Amino acid sequence: MFGIMAVLSHGDSHGYAIMRAVELSTGGAIRLPPGTLYRTLKQLLQLELIAEVDERPVPELDDQRRRYYRLTGLGFRVAESEAKRIEAVAKLGRLIPRTERSSG
Repeated sequence: MFGIMAVLSHGDSHGYAIMRAVELSTGGAIRLPPGTLYRTLKQLLQLELIAEVDERPVPELDDQRRRYYRLTGLGFRVAESEAKRIEAVAKLGRLIPRTERSSG
């Protein structure tokens, strides 16, 4: 959910573009198969963290079958809060020594 919300924090986007942006921004570490992506979008819609929008960037160049999504105000606040939580967890991760200690 967070990856999708992070992408949408930069502006409206459609499913395939969200999927690609998450993959590219994580260096391929996070991949969202279409089933996972659309199931998660449905959950985010139900939680009112995102909304479907009718506006299209360039309507004459766009595929009418695409659905565009936008982060809601609540969604932005939740994403921001989750980003802070993830940063705190990452700080803990940096406390772990990068070399293995001998136990003996």
